[in-house]
This record gives sequence, C-alpha cells and structure tokens, in this order.
Amino acid sequence: MNRLILCYLFIFAAVGFVACGDENGAAPVSGESGVVKESSSSWIAANSSSSRNDNVAGSSEMLSSCSSSWNETTSSNSLWIAANSSSSRNDNAFSSSRGAKTSSSSSWSSSSSERSVGEQTGSSASASSTTKITYSLKPFDGPLSNPHKGFTVPTGGAWVFVPEFEYGPYGSLNNKAWDLISYGSGYQQWNKLNPAKGVYDWTELEKLLNALAEHNMGYALRVLPYTPSFIKSDFPPQEEYDWTPPFVYEMGAKKIQIDLRGTEYHAYAPVWDDSVYIWAAKEFAKALAEKYDGDPRIEYIDIRTFGEWGEWHTSHILGSEMPAYSVLIDMLDYYASLFKKTQLVLPSNGFGDVYTHALELGITKRDDGFIGTPGRPDSLRRAYEANLPTIAENMAGYKTMLEYTDVIPGGYLKWTPQRWVDAITTAHLTYYVLDQDSDCGYNFYKENKTLADSMSKVIGYNFTVANAELTTITDSKNTTSTLGITVKNTGVAPCFFDVYLVAEFVDSTGKALAQIGETVRIPKGTFKDGSLQKFSFKYKVATGEASVAKLPGVTVALSLYESEDDFKNGKNPTVRFDNDGIHENKKLLLKR
Repeated sequence: MNRLILCYLFIFAAVGFVACGDENGAAPVSGESGVVKESSSSWIAANSSSSRNDNVAGSSEMLSSCSSSWNETTSSNSLWIAANSSSSRNDNAFSSSRGAKTSSSSSWSSSSSERSVGEQTGSSASASSTTKITYSLKPFDGPLSNPHKGFTVPTGGAWVFVPEFEYGPYGSLNNKAWDLISYGSGYQQWNKLNPAKGVYDWTELEKLLNALAEHNMGYALRVLPYTPSFIKSDFPPQEEYDWTPPFVYEMGAKKIQIDLRGTEYHAYAPVWDDSVYIWAAKEFAKALAEKYDGDPRIEYIDIRTFGEWGEWHTSHILGSEMPAYSVLIDMLDYYASLFKKTQLVLPSNGFGDVYTHALELGITKRDDGFIGTPGRPDSLRRAYEANLPTIAENMAGYKTMLEYTDVIPGGYLKWTPQRWVDAITTAHLTYYVLDQDSDCGYNFYKENKTLADSMSKVIGYNFTVANAELTTITDSKNTTSTLGITVKNTGVAPCFFDVYLVAEFVDSTGKALAQIGETVRIPKGTFKDGSLQKFSFKYKVATGEASVAKLPGVTVALSLYESEDDFKNGKNPTVRFDNDGIHENKKLLLKR
C-alpha cells in the first residue's frame, strides 16, 4: 500500500508540473479538421492546459517504477487522472496561438495539485474559454464563369448586346450559352483601324470594348491583314479580302497574284516580307501598344501580321510564301518590346523554333485546330509548361465538325464529348472558343448543356474552399478569433493574374462589419492547378470590449479581388469561389 501511495504521489506531481509549468507547450500543426461545429470546450478540455503534451518528459521512468502497483488500481482512478491531465488537444492547424500558454479554468484550479503549485509560486490561474465553428461547404450548383479564363463566343461588335440580335444575351432565343461566357473575342480589320498613314480610328473597337466591360467581360483582340474567306469569284474587289491598308501599297509595298486552293479563283496577296509592308505593320503595332497595352478591357492580343487570317500560314492561297525565320523572330521581338503588360499570343501555325522563341519572350500560343487535328492539345501543352495561359479554338464550327468522317490523313476527326473533354484537360486550357459560328454557341450549348456547365469549372483556374474553421479564444486580456481555411484549385491551369483574398465578418445581408486579419496577395501563376493552399486570418479585441464575431447573425465572408484597391474602395469582388453560398455581391458567405 505504501508503494501504491508513493506511485500516486509521483504521478500527481508530474501532472501538476505539466499543467502549470510548461511555458513552451504548443498545439501541434496538423491538417485534421475540428469536429465541433459550434460549442464551448468540453469539461475535460476546459479543465486542462490548452496545449497538448502526449509525452511528459521524465514521467515514463516514474511510472515504470510503480508498474506493479499501477496495474492494481481501478479504472475509475485512471479515468480521473486522464481527465485532469494536460492533454487537451488543439488540432487547429491555423491557430495563431502556437507556442503560447492558455491558463486553465477556475474549476481545474481548485484541484489540490493545481492549488499547491499556485500557492508555491504566488500566482493565480486565470479563466479562459474556447469556441470553434466548423463551416459546412458544398460545391456551387450550376455553371461558373470567372474573369481571365473560360469560354468565349464571337463578338463582332456592340450590336451583340442589343435585343434585335437573337443569339445575343438579350435576344429572342434566350441563349443560355451566355451563362458560361467570360470574355468576348473576334477580329478587327487592319484597314479599318488604320485607314491612312499615321491615322487610327478606334471608334468601333471602343464601342465594343465598352459594351463588353458593362457586362463584366474583356475582349481577345485579333487584327487581320487578309482573309481568303471572302474570295467568292475571280478577281473580286480587293477590299473584300485584302485588309492591308491601301496606303501601304501606295507607299510601294508589293503584292502578287495567287490561286485560291480548291477553286478556279484568282486574287492578290501582300508580299509578306516586303520592307514597306514590314514597316507599316510595325507602325501599327506601335500605335496599338500605345493605345491598349495594359488596358483592363483587353484579355490578350494575337500577333496577326502574316498570312491568311494572320495565322502565320498560306495554306489556301497558292503562290504566297511566308517570310523567313529571321523575319518572324524579328516581329515577335518587336511586339515583345512594345507590350509590357498585355498578354501576347502567337497564332496557330507558329511552330518549331518560332514557337520556342515566343515562349522565351512570354508570348503564349493559340491553336485553332482543336478536335479536328490529332496532336494539337499535346503541342499546346508546351505553353502550359512554360507557365503561360493556353488558348484554343475548334477546327470548325460545331455543326460542321459533327459531319467529319474520322479519316486520317486526308480528313478530320469529328467532334465527340470525350474528345472535347480530353482536349481541354490535355492542353490545360485557360481560354476556349465555345463555338465559332455566327449562332454564338447556341446550338452547341442547347445540345451539350450539362457537359459544358461542368467544364466551365474545369477550364482555367477554379477555386474551391475545402474546409474552414473559426476558433475564438477568450482569456483575461484578449478575445482572439482565428479563421483557418484551405482552398484548392480544382481547374486545369493556374490563375494567371494577381488575386487578393479577403476575409470579413458580415451580417445576414452580406454587409461587411470588420475585416479579419490582412488581405492576402496570391501572385499570378503561383496557385497551380490541383494544389492546396492554407490561409490564416486573425481578429483580436481586448477582453471586455464588444467583439464583432459574437454579434447575433454574424458570419464569415470570403472574397477574391483582382486588385487590392477594389476592396479598399468598397467595390464588390469579381472572382467567385466554386462553393454554395455565393451572395449576390459575389462574396462567399460561410454557413455553420
């Protein structure tokens, strides 16, 4: 019996020492979520130190010396010791109080071992309480469009947004494809924008850019020098298909007669490496950069200087030749020297060393041969691996591709749902033309709505809050609320612009009451597809002062902004999380 009493004394001394003497005890960092949705600490947690210590230094030797007596004790004794030891676990991986000691509750301080240590040191234990809220998180139900990624349809002018255009967002067909569209795209004619030497007319382009901006969309710009699409007869009027400004020829630029492949038609085309032509093309590039480099309404700009549709090939106009490699490289270098902010794009047929050089300059790649041409997604993947956004368009319109025979070579692959999904995921697409026909994707979306809705969350970045927990600790000095969240990029590409993450306490209407912690900047290209990132935000007030976190009806909102100034100026966020609970102001309201 004396040995048993001695054993208990050793154990109680060890427990008292750990509960009151471990100034460096800290909660372990772990990824485990809290299981308490909203409650005060249990009696055991409240009557113990807040930091877990599962391996009490020195206690194992004392316990082993009393092993025979310990085995004779009752289960009630062991439960009493476990309940009153310093083993309260704090698995909140985001706790900002790591390494700090939290005082035990008043009920625990009344125990004999705690009182004896307190009396010896002349100190008194202070009360503390901990509350945890674990939020319920579900995916957003429906299509999800976000800026600087996703699907587009041809937008030839501001007229797209008038009710008279039946395929537009306000047209009579109620074209729901617009629920997926995040930016407009299309071509402009060089001769319209640059009608005379040193003269530039941006009027119609400005109308389109402003109309898109009013609908929270940017524009992908292509300025075309030539299109064989409108060669419908032998020697038609040149202005119908040759969009190089007439003044360029008046200054001495050469052009040659060509044959249109598959027809008996003849026409004329520029000599692409003519020195006057090159000079005029560079002058236009300079004016374009002065006007639009860094313009937030522009998504990206194709370098469309050479070939049919400016695509850097002459496949259909026999007798026309592309410039030498050195000329192509020089044009890429020149554009890169002008555009310091806006993303530049190498057109479809820039391959080989030209493609490699473009990537080195930070110029990404578009491919207009998707689905129909084998291997195109794999080629485009090179731009993704260079940490650049990838851009694609199908070989032809959706209806046309359904008629393809799958005969390779000599033909093209038909459109199928699986090939569409494979193309997006293999190339890690950031931008994709939903359909290139004049019906603006209407028929495509009508027949493939469920698939297209799901892929709107796959293409580009897609931010999903995987878990979120708010821990509030009140002690004698402060009430500290720490919000920990884990966000996953479930898309197939990084986010290629800086994004700013903000946490706030809001009321039931979504109105902001107080910011939690500081704004977090996530640099462009760093939040990779498939990766998880953890974030922590802290809100502290002095104990006794009113805490916003404890007001009735208060919840947490998470927001993603394209700029910190937008948040500071009270604007609504522009980027949405892929979670249920998106408020009309695009903030994500977390639900308990």
